[in-house]
Amino acid sequence: MKRHGKKYVDIAKKAPVESVSIEEAVAFIKANPAAKFDESVELGMRMGCDASKSDQMIRGTIGLPNGIGKKIRVVVFAGGTAADAAREAGADFVGMDDLAEKIKGGWLDFDVVIATPEAMANVRKLARVLGPRGLMPNPKTGTVTDDTATAVAQQKAGKVEFRMDRQGNICVMIGKLSFDAEKLVENAKVLIDAVRSNRPAALKGQLFRKVSMSSTMGVPVKLDIKD
Repeated sequence: MKRHGKKYVDIAKKAPVESVSIEEAVAFIKANPAAKFDESVELGMRMGCDASKSDQMIRGTIGLPNGIGKKIRVVVFAGGTAADAAREAGADFVGMDDLAEKIKGGWLDFDVVIATPEAMANVRKLARVLGPRGLMPNPKTGTVTDDTATAVAQQKAGKVEFRMDRQGNICVMIGKLSFDAEKLVENAKVLIDAVRSNRPAALKGQLFRKVSMSSTMGVPVKLDIKD
């Protein structure tokens, strides 16, 4: 059983018992920091989908209007003009065989992998390394593309992926505790709307079973979110 420190326990005693609005949740979390560092703020969503059925999976990307307050490290598998465009857009590392060998050697100091369709032959050889970490490029998320410049720029600007796991949960960072409350509220609403717009046609029941917001070390606060 996980034991929490005194600060967490004290915050938990003050936390709302019932579900509250996004604005109220943000106000509470910002007023009750649980750590000395600038914590991340995350939304956790328990979906009503059956994760064992492929036609009820939820996955997509969205550019949060206020970013997430984190430096996103992007690597790009590309050659020729696509590689040059990626470098000019600010990619942290661009390559082909050399990049594949670097990753095979254990280097994983990056957050996003982008690849041109032609380069996917190299990337597929790394599936066992990248797949379990959720780093495999995918056309659905805009990370397999010939337009590497746009893809890099979007990722650097705060484009986030939301993806339901095998337990039916989605967890996404929406910013830092130091953000203005209005920016966190806006990011949260944009993300929830994006998930809502990806409601599977096969789902007949409730989409959101439970939604909560919390800081890295803080107490989750339940949100009043409608389908």
